[in-house]
Amino acid sequence: MTVLDTAIDPRTQAYLENRGAMLERLAELDAVLETARAGGGEKYTTRHHARGRLLPRERIELLVDEDSPFLELSPVAGWGTDHPIGSVVTGIGVVEGVECVLIANDPTVRGGAVNPFSLRKTRRAGEIALANRLPLVNLVESGGADLPSQSEIFIPGGQIFRDLTRLSAARIPTISVVFGNATAGGAYVPGMSDYTIMVRGQAKVFLAGPPLVRMATGETTDEESLGGAAMHAGRSGLADFLAEDERDGLRLARQCVRRLNWRKLGPGPRTSPVTPPKYDPEDLLAVASADLRVPFDPREVLARVLDGSEFDEFKPAYGTALVTGWGELHGYPVGVLANARGVLFSEESQKATQFIQLANAADTPLLFLQNTTGYMVGAEYEQRGIIKHGAQMINAVANSTVPHLTVNLGASYGAGNYGMCGRAYDPRFLFTWPNAKSAVMGPAQLSGVLSIVARQAAQARGQRFDEEADLAMRRTVEQQIESESAALFLSGRLYDDGVIDPRDTRTVLGFCLSAIHNGPIRGAEGFGVFRM
Repeated sequence: MTVLDTAIDPRTQAYLENRGAMLERLAELDAVLETARAGGGEKYTTRHHARGRLLPRERIELLVDEDSPFLELSPVAGWGTDHPIGSVVTGIGVVEGVECVLIANDPTVRGGAVNPFSLRKTRRAGEIALANRLPLVNLVESGGADLPSQSEIFIPGGQIFRDLTRLSAARIPTISVVFGNATAGGAYVPGMSDYTIMVRGQAKVFLAGPPLVRMATGETTDEESLGGAAMHAGRSGLADFLAEDERDGLRLARQCVRRLNWRKLGPGPRTSPVTPPKYDPEDLLAVASADLRVPFDPREVLARVLDGSEFDEFKPAYGTALVTGWGELHGYPVGVLANARGVLFSEESQKATQFIQLANAADTPLLFLQNTTGYMVGAEYEQRGIIKHGAQMINAVANSTVPHLTVNLGASYGAGNYGMCGRAYDPRFLFTWPNAKSAVMGPAQLSGVLSIVARQAAQARGQRFDEEADLAMRRTVEQQIESESAALFLSGRLYDDGVIDPRDTRTVLGFCLSAIHNGPIRGAEGFGVFRM
């Protein structure tokens, strides 16, 4: 393989400016993550501990193998909305040597009640489990739906239970450990899991609590008789295992995973031992330009992410605004598509289409590194067929069946977001750097388009165009788009699987590749019609 060189010089002003801008974004991210990890705050976490109960991340830490990684997913879901973040923790952890999707309710945040964003976060975790053939472990303690938001939760919430049964039908095991309340619809999570563990004296699983039973039927009963762990273990049969305390429940969950006889169906790493990149990942803080309008060379990222900084470039002299080629990441082969100069022309689109077909023919996962302003516009490019060629690329991305991993390194605008496998094209995982932005177009371009349309409309009506009002409109629109295209805003709405520190890119992608290989890796046998 070809070993990549680097042109980065830590002594330059650009390096210092880029690094400083990235560190500012990381500080913002850390503040939001700290809020999420604080759960319901000191008052409620102290009360929860006083009851002898563990917090969700403490439960996860005891569940996963000692000193093994845990990749948290969608950690800032709900940020920037009226709904609290952190009411559920999701991610991928290693349990008894098996990569599992973990979902843990946080009862310190409104009793672990489900809000619209925690529902979407939970559903996304289930999608990841199904797409990558990962066992799913639910750590349950939730009061059910957040009732003021029931109109946004009740109907789509049924998908959670459907997804559990579909995982089971696909022979992907599901396990529930119930630590506290699992009421109403929440009772179906343990009810639809393959294995259910309940903690004695704490778990309460029923469709309706004592007050509602009394109102509905006139029966007077207590919580333990109605849905206690001992009752479900001895009489209803809902509980497969009765744990003496929380730690015992987590021990039993690990026991269940150990007895799954789990085997990965995808190939293992091709190279062992793995050779780390030649260059310091610390430089990744300074690779992306502080000004997103200034392009940067994605090979500098690849040199700090790929094994041995080795990369065999495909068609290096053709369609040079898009870098394509082959490498390995933690021993797993990958095909790479990375934007080099933002705009995608016809040549880049055709190059990408061929490369994606080759990756599918070789059963090789694809890594998309986004930094694009979209497909080129203008009379010359329309006449040369940019729509047809862009459509070919999007066709190839849409119908490719090898796993896709996407990282937004900078900009992801317009249809370039689609061609570079944005969220709508179902990449197995999509992560974002803190500096990244995504929108239909850049703030200045969007406000400018609105201004031109308004000016033309005024001329058509024979009216005077108000320049001052136009300037105010443009400023307002630019501020709005600037805010709504930011990484934290988009991650809060689950348009990615998390905002990551650039220095962690190699580790995160390697862990995801390992998880992906729990299932078979197969390329597409056919694509749609390519307009020529």
